[in-house]
Amino acid sequence: MSITNRVRVEDVTVLSDDWYLLKKTTFSFLRSDGSWQRQSRETYDRGNGATILLYDPKRRTVILTRQFRYPAFVNGHDDLLIEAPAGLLDDAEPEARIRAETEEETGFRVGEVRQIFDAFMSPGSVTERLHFFVGTYQPGDRLSPGGGNAVEGEDITVLEVDIDVALSMINSGTIRDGKTIMLLQYAALNLFSQTSLHREAAPC
Repeated sequence: MSITNRVRVEDVTVLSDDWYLLKKTTFSFLRSDGSWQRQSRETYDRGNGATILLYDPKRRTVILTRQFRYPAFVNGHDDLLIEAPAGLLDDAEPEARIRAETEEETGFRVGEVRQIFDAFMSPGSVTERLHFFVGTYQPGDRLSPGGGNAVEGEDITVLEVDIDVALSMINSGTIRDGKTIMLLQYAALNLFSQTSLHREAAPC
């Protein structure tokens, strides 16, 4: 049975339509035992997004960024956040968007890319589906310093990190961004040869 047939939307209230869209929805859900249960949920719609890990297989390096994230700061992370390049789609195709976002944030002109999967990052409250990409790079592919869009408040530092160092940064808590951890662990399993450090980082 399609899930569509198990949901009856009864009321939708817009709570905020400022930066993104916050709604409160009352609906009935058909439970596994055949009974209908009335529920109420808030959903935050910020659109879908894309993220990428640029990697150099010969030099065993990856490109990451460092920037301020207020939600992380207000939840106790008193530091800048280290992340893979990412951005909202804004009605663009995922591959086109991640190419533009990567060049804006890092200065690297992206060549061939490959989508490896997509995932809902916080399905209990946020509607966003994130498309994950990987792509190779060389130092000569960097056309500008990057840094992001200052008008949008971005102040981004670009990092080139050895893959083993990046994995150790997950263990130490230096890297705490979920999408970045997923991409780095994918890289350890699929893009770089295995090392003891990769096995050590796997539980994170």
